[in-house]
Amino acid sequence: MRVIPTGFDDLAILEPEVMEDNRGYFMESYHYNDLKSQGIDIRFIQDNQSKSRKGVLRGLHFQNSPHAQTKLIRVLSGEILDVVVDLRKNKPTFGKSYSTKLSSENRRQLLIPRGFAHGFLVLSETAETLYKCDEFYHPEAEGGIMYNDPALKIDWTMPTSELTLSGRDQNHPPLEKAKYNF
Repeated sequence: MRVIPTGFDDLAILEPEVMEDNRGYFMESYHYNDLKSQGIDIRFIQDNQSKSRKGVLRGLHFQNSPHAQTKLIRVLSGEILDVVVDLRKNKPTFGKSYSTKLSSENRRQLLIPRGFAHGFLVLSETAETLYKCDEFYHPEAEGGIMYNDPALKIDWTMPTSELTLSGRDQNHPPLEKAKYNF
């Protein structure tokens, strides 16, 4: 597994080794010992999967401490624009966003440490995502940030008129009014 730095502490792109032949392909999408040997020591305890259609934007979500989550995001089919915002007040990247395209074609994964808000936009006709979490879901700890907060300067690559959001995601506060404890 190749670990690609992003310029944000502990936020990394993971690129699995893919073996392809006339039958198709095989890859290890997660290997605890391999990642541990590269300084990433995370034990995941919950998997979540979603399927969404083009233009669906989910996020920006997080869970506050003591139930903050590290996530490993990958795409099983389709393509997404995956976006995170650093909420760790003691980091030089606090309040900054990072985005990358994840797809079933590039097979890249995004390792998101605790202290980040996360969201994604479906770019293909449909996309299925799978993400591993190192903490269980706790509704009382969840929070969110407005996806189009001007302070974040996120380029979602699609006009707002083409986006589909849940009612909850339409009503998150901007970063400066959000409640988080990282």
